[in-house]
Amino acid sequence: MNGTAVVTEVETRDQDALDAPWNVVVHNDPVNLMSYVTMVFQRVMGFPRDKAIKHMLEVHHKGRSLVWSGGRERAESIVEQLHGYLLLATIEQAEL
Repeated sequence: MNGTAVVTEVETRDQDALDAPWNVVVHNDPVNLMSYVTMVFQRVMGFPRDKAIKHMLEVHHKGRSLVWSGGRERAESIVEQLHGYLLLATIEQAEL
């Protein structure tokens, strides 16, 4: 040996999938009132009223709104909280 260390890098798709950004998307439903959805966005997402209304209207008119993007564990936690308020929400892997 000549004293040079050999470093081997191993990538796993599972770890890459966890590290990649994930989107929290809220979908339209025929049940919840717009004022209720606005309130949930304020409570769960911490949005100021104007931003909560903007996302609520996007859900209402476009059928969905991307409300958060980041790590998978946090995305899953947010979706779980939104489900607790009976909103239809999913996570989607963000396109890179």
